[in-house]
Amino acid sequence: MTDIAKAAGVSQSTVSLVLNGAVGAKLSEATRLKVHEVAQSLGYQLPIRAVQTPAPAGERNLIVYLADEVSTSPHPVVSIDGARDAAWNNGCLLAVFSTHGNAQMEQQVLQTLAMPNVLGVIYATVYTRKVTVPPALLKVPAVLLNCYASDHALSSVVPAEVAGGHTATEYLIEAGHRRIGFINGETWQDAAKDRLKGYRQALATADLLFDERLVRDGDWSSGKGFELTLSLMREANPPTAIFCANDLMAIGAIEALKQLGLRVPEDVSIMGYDDQEIARHTHPPLTTVVLPNYELGRWAVETLLQEEQNRSAGAPVRHRTVKLDGPLIERTSVCAPDPASPVNTLINISEN
Repeated sequence: MTDIAKAAGVSQSTVSLVLNGAVGAKLSEATRLKVHEVAQSLGYQLPIRAVQTPAPAGERNLIVYLADEVSTSPHPVVSIDGARDAAWNNGCLLAVFSTHGNAQMEQQVLQTLAMPNVLGVIYATVYTRKVTVPPALLKVPAVLLNCYASDHALSSVVPAEVAGGHTATEYLIEAGHRRIGFINGETWQDAAKDRLKGYRQALATADLLFDERLVRDGDWSSGKGFELTLSLMREANPPTAIFCANDLMAIGAIEALKQLGLRVPEDVSIMGYDDQEIARHTHPPLTTVVLPNYELGRWAVETLLQEEQNRSAGAPVRHRTVKLDGPLIERTSVCAPDPASPVNTLINISEN
């Protein structure tokens, strides 16, 4: 959908509405036609069940999607989209419950699992972390989304954050950058730890020394990205590229460089992470790594259904943890370092 949105000149949400046949969306016929034409040219096909007939009495066709948060971040709702589409395409419905992390509310939701039409549960968290699986989930088919259990009691799917950090940094290295700053998120989170690990691995693979003076710990906000970019550029030997661990901090980085009178990407290249909607509308548009939220939701439901099919056939169910990669989206916030840039001049003076 990201590729279609870029080619059609519309938002990813518009692509989703068109391809899913949303009848309430006030979109022009020309827009709908354009999206379908681009989708067809790219070979994209959305499997849609032609007719949904009412499920026979007693048939288990309801998948409970239990999340701690859906409104504090743009990411959970995209995972829900993927789960909903996968459920619908397999003759099931998705019921979403958000508990705001309230244990009593979660317990109330788990009591609904005794309903005869419940097929299974997707248990999701807003940020990637280890969880203690509620005992009730071990009694029904269930899959963990964006979280995992240390005992591997259930299958789980999480983003491949180390690979994402490596991909972003490697891209900057291949563009010719050797001093690459890194603005991280909150370091207690798995995502921040793993993206930093990927950054360090890419540097090591390219035989570039890790320089802790080029790393800053942020909080995922644009304001912090702004502040920490100013800090990085005050270094005696500043970076020619900055990898920000999310798109919001990258937006702050772009604004900070503009305030310093520096050009993006000619003087300093900027790399984001997540591919939020706003990444297409920055100046310049942001090169970034996709956080595969939609695929996470789809994989969770398809795995749930496959495991239940195996149980019904008497086959063994082997729980597994899968890490999904997200592609890098090339836009125009990254280019090769310019030898004539004032940043490179500072570096040359420092090195000499």
